[in-house]
Amino acid sequence: MDFKTRVSALKDLRNVEADALLLVVGEGTDSGAFGKALGSALEQALSDSDLAYKPGRSLYLHRVADVKAPRVVFSVAKNASAKAFGAAVAGGLAAIKGGGAKHLLVASALVQPLDAAQAQALVSATEGALYQYRHTKPSAPPAPKLQRVTLACDAAVEREIGDALRRGEAIAAGVALARECANRPGNHCTPEFLADEARRLSKEHGLKVQVLQRKDIEKLGMGCFLAVAQASAQPMRFIVLSYRGAAKSKAPLVLVGKGITFDTGGVSLKPAADMDEMKFDMGGAASVLGTLRAVAQLKPKVNVVGLIPACENMTGGRAVKPGDVVTSMSGQTVEILNTDAEGRLILCDALTYAERFKPAAVVDIATLTGACVVALGHHRSGLFSSDDALAGELDRAGEQGLDPCWRMPLDEEYDEGLKSNFADMGNVGPRAGGAITAAMFLKRYTTKYPWAHLDIAGTAWKTGAAKGATGRPVSLLTHFVLGRAE
Repeated sequence: MDFKTRVSALKDLRNVEADALLLVVGEGTDSGAFGKALGSALEQALSDSDLAYKPGRSLYLHRVADVKAPRVVFSVAKNASAKAFGAAVAGGLAAIKGGGAKHLLVASALVQPLDAAQAQALVSATEGALYQYRHTKPSAPPAPKLQRVTLACDAAVEREIGDALRRGEAIAAGVALARECANRPGNHCTPEFLADEARRLSKEHGLKVQVLQRKDIEKLGMGCFLAVAQASAQPMRFIVLSYRGAAKSKAPLVLVGKGITFDTGGVSLKPAADMDEMKFDMGGAASVLGTLRAVAQLKPKVNVVGLIPACENMTGGRAVKPGDVVTSMSGQTVEILNTDAEGRLILCDALTYAERFKPAAVVDIATLTGACVVALGHHRSGLFSSDDALAGELDRAGEQGLDPCWRMPLDEEYDEGLKSNFADMGNVGPRAGGAITAAMFLKRYTTKYPWAHLDIAGTAWKTGAAKGATGRPVSLLTHFVLGRAE
């Protein structure tokens, strides 16, 4: 999709040569600002009750008199926030995307002036509305014909809006990559597939990649990672993907993504219902790939390293058992009380590996616990951090990227639940506060750098009729990286 700006006043829109106009309106919109043709159409629609200034309402009009564009959509925004603007754009696109329009012009007639946040939300909403998974579904609807979106703006803010569109395009490309990886079935998206995607990004975007195989992982002493992978016929991989935008001496940000390409739960077998959704258990890995994709396109002056431990968690004669004790790369021993608490086991070794980069900060991203879904639902990702400043950065990045999180506690009392009679720690605590004890487990491996953990179990995918990956938290992570560059 090609996104551009156009300096154009509302009253001039009737003469714009586009296949469709999408006009975002709301309380306080001055219909007279549109000029006679479009203004009269809006007033008549409101008068006839075909449209009302209620969020989510939209109206499609075909061949409005004295308007060059053959398609006109009025879409109502709740307010002028970026979130509301994006929702209005998505609502308006629903009436257009299935038709023949190739070029869409979008304009805002809200009381508040158009800003960069709205422009970025436009890109996100457009790409999100047009995304369709096709890789294993030949019967999917044909791709929309829409190829170009132009955003009308004032000359004074054209450069700012243009920059926001380009930033939005890069983030949207990263989100799309994350969605595409996570949506693929487990027999397609294997650890080697993730490695191949990293290699492709390296080739196309100038990133540095290293893919470690089992023998390399054994030499490193990643006993926890090896334990999770040992029952699978799919070879495990440890992926290191790096972007350098600053001096080599500048400490990098390290992003660690959980890459369980399918999770049966192991011997602690999951219920059959909805187990198909465990293909999404590599959502953290997908978000790291997507973020590096976005960062490589934007080229900020910062260094970023992505670490992805990738494997399956399977049952079988070689599977790790409840009560087994393994030794992590850090030298700490872990009693595996529940084999379905495998994500923290592969992450803890990756977090130890991150020490070699002497990082400025480390953020791990994982579809880690159902407990986090219970706590926060599906709107906000769970944020855990031992560093207040880092937590604040991630919280702000989430708000900027319309990809919000919510900070959860890490009081030392929660650590009591990880005690074991047979190892330095157990891999699970009591049922209550399960998302917190999981984070406390990871915290034990992060004493040498500022660290944060994002539990995206409730936000990485949707279930039900809209089942599919969301690409979160690529937007949050990209804004975080950009903030460090600034």
